[in-house]
Amino acid sequence: MAGPLRTYQGIHPQLGDNVYVDAASVLVGDIALDTDASIWPMVAARGDVNHIRIGKRSNVQDGSILHVTRKSASRPEGHPLIIGDDVTIGHKAMLHGCKVGNRVLVGMGAIILDGAILEDDVILGAGSLVPPGKVLESGYLYVGSPAKQARPLTEAELKFLPESADNYVRLKNEYLAEPQPN
Repeated sequence: MAGPLRTYQGIHPQLGDNVYVDAASVLVGDIALDTDASIWPMVAARGDVNHIRIGKRSNVQDGSILHVTRKSASRPEGHPLIIGDDVTIGHKAMLHGCKVGNRVLVGMGAIILDGAILEDDVILGAGSLVPPGKVLESGYLYVGSPAKQARPLTEAELKFLPESADNYVRLKNEYLAEPQPN
């Protein structure tokens, strides 16, 4: 039975220091996770036709799907998936060929499509849809389908963004410390 890390065309996922990848997830191909990142149960990430990069202290929660868009004549770079540092991706989110900055919270069930960009310090509400190519400006809460700027983030929300990531770093450290059956 294959484990959670799978090779595609000779390319294997790369893991930084102190990374947690749950055994019930699947990561395929050109995927790199930086230090202290975590992947939780039932995450499916396919770096098959382009690459996925996940930054330091970022977490991808249960049931999320990460994918990319193929390089082509009309789009020589395609759309890789880039996730910055201190990012929290909520349960069952879908990210496809987009770029997520640093200190971002993607709410549960949100969908972010090809070429969309979430700048640093953004909260995307649960169930929101970010259409292809849309840019979410730094410092705001976005909600809805399609996602619309709702209001500036409060000081408490801005402070919470790295705290959310820190909470998942602590949690994944607890999981890594658990004895595993042989």
